[in-house]
Amino acid sequence: MEKHITLPLTRELAKTLRCGDTVYLTGEIYTSRDAGHKRMCESLAKGEPLPFDLADATIYYVGPTPAKPGQVIGSAGPTTSGRMDAYAPTMMSVGARGMIGKGARLPEVVDAMKKYDSVYFGAIGGAGALLAKCIKKCELIAYEDLGAEALRKLYVEEFPTVVIIDCEGNNLYEKGRADYLAAAKII
Repeated sequence: MEKHITLPLTRELAKTLRCGDTVYLTGEIYTSRDAGHKRMCESLAKGEPLPFDLADATIYYVGPTPAKPGQVIGSAGPTTSGRMDAYAPTMMSVGARGMIGKGARLPEVVDAMKKYDSVYFGAIGGAGALLAKCIKKCELIAYEDLGAEALRKLYVEEFPTVVIIDCEGNNLYEKGRADYLAAAKII
């Protein structure tokens, strides 16, 4: 099913999304990769505040290239989500609700998604220049020393994603394969 949603990704909104849904996101998302996630989790462990409020936040696993003159941001394609698997359950436990990336997730991450009603969106790898066109604003918010991996707040319009894993744990990578194999037996 095709859906157009306005962020933030509340618990109620997350529960309406199903694996396989095509979802166009509009609103604020945050960028972070493994180095940023590590720092945020270290801050949480020390009881320190985070650079942004994670309540109902959607985090895009991306390290964008520098913007060319006249651009908001450079190429902004997803990175492999598995790098954040060690940190994702902690991030969800303090309010993060959506994740955007590519690739499979560990069972522990899926369990946390079910516990915290979170959603994993897939973005198309290799289409970073096209995805960047959906990014209308970009603001550096923390960890500037990390370069491309610094934390940024983005405002996106109609950012195209697919629900890979919904908050019930349904996984498109598993369902899609099973559906294909079932169809192949019929043909």
